[in-house]
Amino acid sequence: MARTPARRWTVWSIPLAVVMLALGLLGLAPAAVAKPAAPAATTAAGQSAARSHDGVKPTVVLVHGAWADASGWTDVVIRLQRAGYPVLAPPNPLRSLSGDAASVRAFLATVPGPIVLVGHSYGGAVITNAATGNPNVRALVYVDAFVPDQGEAVFPLVGPDSALAVSDPTTVFDLRPYPGAPAGDVDVYLKPAVVVSSFAQDLPRRTALAMAATQRPIAFSAGSEPSGAPAWRSIPSWYVIGTKDRIIPADQQRFMAERAGAHIVEVRASHVSMISKPAAVARVIVAAARATS
Repeated sequence: MARTPARRWTVWSIPLAVVMLALGLLGLAPAAVAKPAAPAATTAAGQSAARSHDGVKPTVVLVHGAWADASGWTDVVIRLQRAGYPVLAPPNPLRSLSGDAASVRAFLATVPGPIVLVGHSYGGAVITNAATGNPNVRALVYVDAFVPDQGEAVFPLVGPDSALAVSDPTTVFDLRPYPGAPAGDVDVYLKPAVVVSSFAQDLPRRTALAMAATQRPIAFSAGSEPSGAPAWRSIPSWYVIGTKDRIIPADQQRFMAERAGAHIVEVRASHVSMISKPAAVARVIVAAARATS
């Protein structure tokens, strides 16, 4: 059963209070389920099937989330390029939701022709804001992602069953200052044990530990900033639910996906399904490209 936004805020309010207390102690005080589509053919006939009405294939733009970078899309990129799609994976600054969305929005303005915009995790919140008002964005694809409505912040949307929804966030996060931070802000890293057990638990331990060592942090303020008008209200969307996700549990993903009217595909994967199940994720992106062409 879908949870109401009010309950999500109540559940997360205790951890957020503890985070703010921790900052003070640090001296930093202030829709229907769809079956996966078949892989895109690499033949000329298969490629033409994915072309838009004006004969131009949509460009797939991939936006990474927190505690990751664009390299997480590598295996998805390879499959999409093999199918003949132009693919771009710009960096996501992870500094503020409005600023990150503005960065991606400016990047999209340089991409000619139709676009399929894809976001993973926090990247889902970014594309929700960045695509608003851009007529070239023909489809949104969310992968284990946040899909906020207007006024909602990201952190509360993990829901009460998330591995991150703990009474003391310092048990799952490493909080570090960064130069030029607004008063009370801090960089948030996942502890390596959390990456291994709950973020990328279906990847080899060596791989997960390497991801923990190279993760890019998100500013605390970025996950706490209210979202703007959502692009999913006017742009068709698809959603890949990782049924073994412990960061945004499947029920919470389903709530957001259904609220957005997304075409839903479930995969047996952790929070990083684009790494552990890249073929399945690529198929959903191709399905979105074909459906909107």
